[in-house]
Amino acid sequence: MKPGMSLMKHYLQFKDLRAEEYTYLLERTAIIKKRFKNYEKYQPLADRTLAMIFEKASTRTRVSFEAGMYQMGGSVVHLTTGDSQLGRAEPIEDSARVISRMVDLVMIRTFAQSKLEAFAAHSRVPVINGLTNEYHPCQILADIFTFIEHRGSIAGKTVAWVGDGNNMANTWLQAAEVLGFTVHVSTPSGYEIDPAVAGVKDSGCYKVFADPREACRNADLVTTDVWTSMGFEAENEKRKQAFADWCVDADMMAVAQPDALFMHCLPAHRGEEVAAEVIDGPQSVVWDEAENRMHVQKALMEYLLLGRIG
Repeated sequence: MKPGMSLMKHYLQFKDLRAEEYTYLLERTAIIKKRFKNYEKYQPLADRTLAMIFEKASTRTRVSFEAGMYQMGGSVVHLTTGDSQLGRAEPIEDSARVISRMVDLVMIRTFAQSKLEAFAAHSRVPVINGLTNEYHPCQILADIFTFIEHRGSIAGKTVAWVGDGNNMANTWLQAAEVLGFTVHVSTPSGYEIDPAVAGVKDSGCYKVFADPREACRNADLVTTDVWTSMGFEAENEKRKQAFADWCVDADMMAVAQPDALFMHCLPAHRGEEVAAEVIDGPQSVVWDEAENRMHVQKALMEYLLLGRIG
């Protein structure tokens, strides 16, 4: 732990922070975003360095973290698998000990959550999950901020998850448990959410539906993801067949609340997991959602490095 830091926190999955911490983070995000939109210089992370380690390809995660850190006055070291293979050239524990002596914050986008946890256990600085096979907390944080911007508090609302029981679905369940809303989950047979992996104790925070249209009924937010996540490309054709009825289309949106929003973490495949008329339609907020990754991550980095401001 670096001098001056107290109670260092990592952000490895959504449930790592409490509801009151999210209230603070979401308020800070709104302030930081407003400053950005007004071209107000705000650089509380001057002389701080973020190391970004990518073992999975990235567009939004790289741009949002890198641009965000520069805007906050900090600098960025970018490492890809070719530069640094965690746990191959040297034990992951040793990589963590070395890298964390040279930077102030580490963001890792990798495959197994266990690899991220091993790094964090031996890091002297906060570690952020930029995506693993199991969880994607920064994305859900952005999604929740986007919902609040458009519709107000998410507490007591219903989110419909249509598609794969993947890292996004797991994280939505954690968010529902922490923040007090309900997730309606509909996945094809064989692609269900594993509550043990999702890490939720309250089964009341989600309901499972065999019919994706029923999952969308009266939902305040309908959201989905690609049918084949990174690392599962070999299953692509098999998944296309299994997921054929899990395309979010106008019929599904029609049974949701009249003012329901549509979200997708992107990249999207129109005609597969979502119809073009939905993602490009008036209920879609996917571009706000993508931009908000940067704003919530700026607030998160500020919090992990500086604690509460004011």
